[in-house]
Order: sequence, then structure tokens, then C-alpha cells
Amino acid sequence: MSRLTFLYQMDLPHRAVAVYTYLYDRANKNGECWPSVNTIAGDIKLSPATVRRAIKDLKNAKLITTKQRYRNNGEKSSLLFKICPINLRL
Repeated sequence: MSRLTFLYQMDLPHRAVAVYTYLYDRANKNGECWPSVNTIAGDIKLSPATVRRAIKDLKNAKLITTKQRYRNNGEKSSLLFKICPINLRL
């Protein structure tokens, strides 16, 4: 049985499943990764707008959290994605 079986049993759009699987695959041991929306979109062949909708779906389902990252000069950088532990999703 897959560690992501719960994901396939949830009522999520396919875009959210694809983005969650992408983030899960790239997360470090702390469940964190920071790909840009454009990188995600290019890698899984979705539009950036679709990826943003999927991120919103995943946040609403409490599967991920995001935190805006900033460069030293104060400009926005990519988001920090954090995969929520299973016990926090229940």
C-alpha cells in the first residue's frame, strides 16, 4: 500500500493530486520544498494558473501550508511549501 493512498481517497481535483505528488516527491526530510509555481507548472505540464488553484485546493484540504520567502533586498522569492503530517490533517 502506498503512503499516498489517503490522497487518492480524498475528493480532490486531479490538479491537486498532481501538485501534491510533485511536492511530496521533492520535499526534504522536514517535509519542505520551495519550487516556483512556474517550475511546478513546467514539470507537470499544467498552466501556472492551474497550479495556483491546486495549491489553494491543497491548503483548503490542510494537506500543505505555504510561507512566502523573500530575497535579501525585500523582493518576493518562491513559496516555502510544507507537507502537513498525516495526524494534523485528521
